[in-house]
Formats: sequence, structure tokens, C-alpha cells
Amino acid sequence: MQLPLGSDPRTNMLRRLQAALIARFGRIVRPADMRRPPEWVLVHGVIGAQTKTAASNASTDGLLAECGSWEAVAAAPVEELEVRLQRQTFPSVAAQRLKDCLNAIIAERGAVDLRHLSNLAIEDAMEWLERLPGVARKNSAGVMNASLFERKAMVVDGHHRRIMQRMGMVPPKADTARTYDALMPIVPEEWSAADMDEHHLLLKKLGQTHCRPRAPHCEGCPVRADCRTGTGARAAR
Repeated sequence: MQLPLGSDPRTNMLRRLQAALIARFGRIVRPADMRRPPEWVLVHGVIGAQTKTAASNASTDGLLAECGSWEAVAAAPVEELEVRLQRQTFPSVAAQRLKDCLNAIIAERGAVDLRHLSNLAIEDAMEWLERLPGVARKNSAGVMNASLFERKAMVVDGHHRRIMQRMGMVPPKADTARTYDALMPIVPEEWSAADMDEHHLLLKKLGQTHCRPRAPHCEGCPVRADCRTGTGARAAR
């Protein structure tokens, strides 16, 4: 049974975390003109495994510019897509997943068009997306939150998940879906979809600077006081 929104003490931890990260890194707000159509965000996620955001941005823009439509991308031979996706870390995997995903949408909707998701509850929309080939929780939440939909879903990437585990906000081995399920009920009720997007971007920044995968730099971390790993490292000195 989920706790009522905001009643968990971790909710205030999230508030403190947000304030501390803004104080350290400044605001990281996605401009309105940088919000992309949901279909673009979906493609970006499907091809983006272990690839830097800038490279995936360029690949996604390039596909649409060169092919003219997502339907044309779906119709392209997988070998051609692989050539176009050479920026990606795993271009052959990305090409096959993308083709399978887009064709699955066309088979059900007649075109690569996700507008129907705006009429669904977030949980139902994400469940629909996660039935598509190559789409998992991070991507489905991204389509909901980071696209023009701008809905209240928490995007959880590797940095986000690692920090939540180290802070004790979620179980140590929680995967992305379990981390999402643990966090959503404790998100501060006053946070907007844009606040949740900024929270994700700030945690990504923290993960790139202090909370590194192999050797976290706890000294000077802006959220160390609330972190089990950080306070444990301090006590061990």
C-alpha cells in the first residue's frame, strides 16, 4: 500500500536535495522551444543506449531530416539505418530496435503518431509505450515528461538511480522501474512536471561530478549530509 503523497520523510529529503543542487549548480531548466514531439523523444530513447546525449540528439535529428518522416525511417532497410546511426554506441542494435519499434506503432496506429497518449492516464500511457520493442521505463517516462506532453513522470537514468541508492532513498539493487515506483509516491506535491525534469537534470549533473560510478567524490558533495554513503564515508575517516 502506497503512502499518501508527501507523507513520507523522504519527500522533505527530495526538497532539500533539489534546493542544495540548485544552490551548487544553478537552475537547469529545459526551455520551452527545446521540448520535442513525443515521437522524437521516443526515437531518441530507443537508439540512445550508452550514448552521449549530444550524439543521440544529432542522430535523431539526422534521421528525420534525411528520411523526411518517421514512417520513412520505419520503411528503410535496417542496414541503411545502421549506417545512419554510426554515432551511437551500438548502431546495429539501435537500428533493429528502432525499426521494430516504429513498425509496431504503425501496425497499431497506422502511423508513427503518439498523440493518443495525451488522453490516457500517465500509468496507462507508459504501459502502452513499454509494450513497444526497445522501450523501457526511462524512455516511457521521458516521453511523458521531457516531450511536449510535459506530464508528471520522473525520468530515471543510471546517475539518478545510483544516487538514490547511495542516499538510501531506494533499495541498493533497485532497477530503473523499481526506482521509479519508489520515488513517484514521495515526489513533493507542489512539484510541477518541469520541476521533475529539472530534478532529473540536476541529479545527472551530480552524478557526472561527485557521485561517480566507481569512486564517488563525497568530499564537498552538496547533499552529503542526507546521504548514507557520504556520511558513512565521513564516519570511516
